[in-house]
Amino acid sequence: MATRKKVTILGSGSAGLTAAIYAARANLEPLVIRGLQAGGQLTITTDVENFPGFPEGIQGPELMEEMYNQAKRFGTQFIDDDAEAVDLSKRPFVVRAGGQEISTDTLIICTGASAKLLGLPSESKLMGHGVSACATCDGFFFKDKEVFVVGGGDTALEEAMFLTRFASQVTVVHRRDTFRASAIMVSRAKQNKKIKFILDHTVEDIEDMSKGEVTGIKLRHAQTNKISHYPADGVFIAIGHKPNTDLFQKQLKLTETGYIVTDGVKTNIKGVFAAGDVQDELYRQAITAAGSGCAAALEAQWLLEGEEHHPPVEAQEKQTLTR
Repeated sequence: MATRKKVTILGSGSAGLTAAIYAARANLEPLVIRGLQAGGQLTITTDVENFPGFPEGIQGPELMEEMYNQAKRFGTQFIDDDAEAVDLSKRPFVVRAGGQEISTDTLIICTGASAKLLGLPSESKLMGHGVSACATCDGFFFKDKEVFVVGGGDTALEEAMFLTRFASQVTVVHRRDTFRASAIMVSRAKQNKKIKFILDHTVEDIEDMSKGEVTGIKLRHAQTNKISHYPADGVFIAIGHKPNTDLFQKQLKLTETGYIVTDGVKTNIKGVFAAGDVQDELYRQAITAAGSGCAAALEAQWLLEGEEHHPPVEAQEKQTLTR
């Protein structure tokens, strides 16, 4: 028999846990399916200095642990597993996770987006220790440092421009000899004296895993295969993000790049809401994710309260038949 919930939340990052806190305080007894990477992208971040309320900063994993404890305090239930399948064809919706089947009146999707990475062992090992996928999050820590940005699209050049506020030099590495970025972004970047370019090169390795920090970058020329070494204090990966929306293909309306289309936090299916990076292609910050998680929980609460006073036609017919 399926477990019945009023509110089920997919994801346990900033958006998901904020949604849980609000839903739990509204006595909706939410269930959070945390996912195998519980806490989302902030769990692979070191210092977080732009989240309000922490003037001295806070470690990403610690921030997510505090949010988790706060949600748990108000009665949120958790499943420490990934959602395996979701059926949004009718309400209540059905979610399968951890060998359980959950029937839920409302669903809040906070599955986030994953930064596309190069796939190097050194990249994952040094993530948060000189390697980053978010200049806005981590640029401050590279004052007067030499950093590299990997990528050739608008995002890469925007990250490079942002990093010039802090770094002494920013070098953009791109695997092709031309950029995918818009002409205006390329022009702006080329006019910035702090930005250099190394084109037609791929990243062979990031050094130095043995020291536990970034000390350099190894590049391979795409045509000649010649290896070059450059000293570096930081490497920013800016080759894009992939929203975690595989479960919702052909069920929810998505953008061309795979993000969930929302009106505020409402999706095209009544009772299904989306918050955080899974629907935010622009800001992608912990605080904006938290705000949208709050909004999603409130929308779910208001929908459920409205239906208590004005049941859907199907529910009214069922009540009539049972009298």
